[in-house]
Amino acid sequence: MKSDSSLEFVTVARVGEIAEGQAKAFEVGDQVVAVFLHGEKYYAIDDMCPHMGASLATGHFDVEQMNVACPWHGWRFDVRDGTWCDNRRIKTDVFAVRLVDDEIQISKNKINSSGTSTVDSGEDKQS
Repeated sequence: MKSDSSLEFVTVARVGEIAEGQAKAFEVGDQVVAVFLHGEKYYAIDDMCPHMGASLATGHFDVEQMNVACPWHGWRFDVRDGTWCDNRRIKTDVFAVRLVDDEIQISKNKINSSGTSTVDSGEDKQS
């Protein structure tokens, strides 16, 4: 995964704006990114399902399996690394997440999805 210093971040929300076990979609540059919260950690993947374009942020987030199901046709994606649960070779884009004070920040560019794009919601990082 790219280091924080090589990524450009944008603030999308503040801590508390995304409920535990829920997600919200945010425009980040020219993409829409779905940000999920579970267990005090944030995860960010491309909001658009690659199958037909539905918003993954509006899908069912299964916190036990750590995947989100597309609301249109049920395609499931692991929110930790963007992999499609039915064929792990297919992935959606993953974005780095960091906290600066109470701001949730998402990288403007996707990261290598072999890394985990999470940050503890109780941890403060400074740029």
